Amino acid sequence: MKRMLPFLLLTIFLFVACTTPKEKGGRETKQGEPPKATQNVEIIAEQLQAPWSIEKSDNTFYLTERPGNIVRITKGVVERQQVNLKKKLSAAPEAGLLGFVLALDFTATGIAYAYYTYEEGSEQFNRIVTLTLADNKWQETDLLIDRIQSGTYHHGGRLKIGPDSKLYATVGDATEPSLAQNLDALEGKILRLNMDGSIPGDNPFPHSYVYSYGHRNPQGLAWTTDGTMFASEHGNAANDEINFIEKGKNYGWPFIEGTDKRQGMVTSLFTSGATKTWAPSGITMADHQLYVAALRGTAVLTFDMKKHNQDVLLSEFGRIRDVFWDDDYLYFISNNTDGRGNPQPHDDKLYRTPL
Repeated sequence: MKRMLPFLLLTIFLFVACTTPKEKGGRETKQGEPPKATQNVEIIAEQLQAPWSIEKSDNTFYLTERPGNIVRITKGVVERQQVNLKKKLSAAPEAGLLGFVLALDFTATGIAYAYYTYEEGSEQFNRIVTLTLADNKWQETDLLIDRIQSGTYHHGGRLKIGPDSKLYATVGDATEPSLAQNLDALEGKILRLNMDGSIPGDNPFPHSYVYSYGHRNPQGLAWTTDGTMFASEHGNAANDEINFIEKGKNYGWPFIEGTDKRQGMVTSLFTSGATKTWAPSGITMADHQLYVAALRGTAVLTFDMKKHNQDVLLSEFGRIRDVFWDDDYLYFISNNTDGRGNPQPHDDKLYRTPL
């Protein structure tokens, strides 16, 4: 029996070792512990250059890169498409080719909408234009809004088509906070326009693109299936916000932020608080869950609109610029090559994870 004891102990040890659950990559996890979210994350494309927006048509992705490219990704094949703009693209911090959204009839017309920062002499502005895809190149065709003040930072830049088939744009305050409260200025606003660049007759302010105001640097837009609208916004030294957007409302910047309250101004739905920073960028909605790309927060955050709570979905990929939900998958892009991150090998990347 004494001779058999070492053999029995070795057999038990090998059995336990071989049956201990592991994550992909060979990292051990405790028995009964739920798998890490990274276990189900797949890389769709890599070696992207400061990507900003995600769009998808059928099985093809289109991503903007701030240096001025549109990246086409089909079945893992990555191709940079040339973009011919009518103005000199700015290479300033936070600037460049930013927002991008495909027209509802893109497959038939090849038309998309873009928001970019340009230089004109010693000045810098943002503009919203149409781009047309032909012969595998994008050409700026129509100008919708021009000479949106740029400033050193706070360009905004997100474009989305709402459930009402109108084009929405987020515009930062161009580092001049007073502009956010000036209804004669486009800065510090969320804009709403017809697809041809004209002003919708049912906008809240006569002859104005302004849909909501009092914003500092809004960067994400999303809607629920019933048309409820949300936006993400960068706060001033923390106090980042998720806001429920209603037309004509004043969201308070620079007079209130975070949990502050003031008559005639809207307090944020969620806030990072006065000591924590998310730097929220693109957002997307799936059922009652809002998914938020966080730059300084280096995560994909979730906000449950029914339970009014928040959580972290993913946090091992560095700065996250945009998120996109489609066909039960959440897609997201890292933004570690934008000059403010710590690039991982082959960054930046487009990822997806099942929801």
